Amino acid sequence: MKDLDLTTLRLFVAACDLGNIARAGEQQHIGSSAISKRMALLEEQVQAPLLERHRRGVVPTAAGLMLLEHARAMLASADRAARDMAAYQHGVKGQVRILASVSSIAESLPDDIAAFLQKPEHAQIRVDIEELTSSEIIRSIREGLALVGVCWNAADLEGLQTLPYRCDTLAVAVPAGHPLALRDSCSFSETLDCEHVGLPAPTAVYTMLARAAAIIGRPLNYRAVVSSFDATIRCVRAGLGVAIMPREILGMAGSGQGVQGMHMVPLTDAWARRQFAICFRDGSRLSPAARTLADYLAGCAQAG
Repeated sequence: MKDLDLTTLRLFVAACDLGNIARAGEQQHIGSSAISKRMALLEEQVQAPLLERHRRGVVPTAAGLMLLEHARAMLASADRAARDMAAYQHGVKGQVRILASVSSIAESLPDDIAAFLQKPEHAQIRVDIEELTSSEIIRSIREGLALVGVCWNAADLEGLQTLPYRCDTLAVAVPAGHPLALRDSCSFSETLDCEHVGLPAPTAVYTMLARAAAIIGRPLNYRAVVSSFDATIRCVRAGLGVAIMPREILGMAGSGQGVQGMHMVPLTDAWARRQFAICFRDGSRLSPAARTLADYLAGCAQAG
């Protein structure tokens, strides 16, 4: 089979996404007849039907769905290569796209990356950060859509190489005046009589807490589900419920400290101490800039 043409793959992805060859042509500024011809040649090349044609448009076949996944990865790699080459023309000698979980971004990762970039020897390196859930990060790293990720190390990291990053400690955030605010610590089970404020289902914290509640055999009742820790803090301060969240987000080293109408009480459960991991597919294939950043972040964890 001949090498797949990126332009044809881009047209194929557009046709699948839009469900219509004519609309794909409008988006890609090419005639629909030219796209149809390219699709026919692509099907001949891979020796499989890729699109089912209907009166209202097209949908990918089973073979088309398989190719679509590979096409997205190939186009993403090509786009990254183009951006990296453009960056070199502007004096940037390395560009790293790092995928990170909400907790790592809300805690120390931005400060660590800022410190990395301030070093003179890293002046020609650019670092871009994208927030994803741990499962999305791992899937993207496995598919080659990004080189480096930072996520909770209890996630399914099988097949990936890792370096240890920083740790955090989960605590229960409660409004001022709440009975738990007077405690030095408490267990997760003691919070289940309260209504909770939490992050959406795909996040690592949500998954962990759902599993812990199931083991105890008690329901976890959410009064509010929000998209960020900032929103979580506002809901707790307003008295809408309690929340399980990293105490490092508020820079609290001890327990029972109130911050503008809220207290953080450390959890006694063993799983409340979390370790983050820097993950990648193959350290030997990382770009020099990505390897330098990964080693630096791992060094931050050791220093911390």
